[in-house]
Amino acid sequence: MSGLRVYSTSVTGSREIKSQQSEVTRILDGKRIQYELVDISQDNALREEMRTLAGDPKAIPPQICNGNKYCGDYELFVEAVEQDTLQEFLKLD
Repeated sequence: MSGLRVYSTSVTGSREIKSQQSEVTRILDGKRIQYELVDISQDNALREEMRTLAGDPKAIPPQICNGNKYCGDYELFVEAVEQDTLQEFLKLD
């Protein structure tokens, strides 16, 4: 597993989760940062992988990892964008 991965779900009744996922991908696309979108709704093993990397058995999407290194969740992502520390947050340096 290498490269930037955004764990998301295509099946959710939560507008908040949909909105957060869209914002993360919109920002990454806008900054031309390559990533793999991982849909956890299709495979329980992917959901467990996301939760293991996050260190939280109840973690929900979106969650962001670079390889096997956990970067953070939506709130930490937005904070990094606002503080102009996105490269460091995504462990791209």
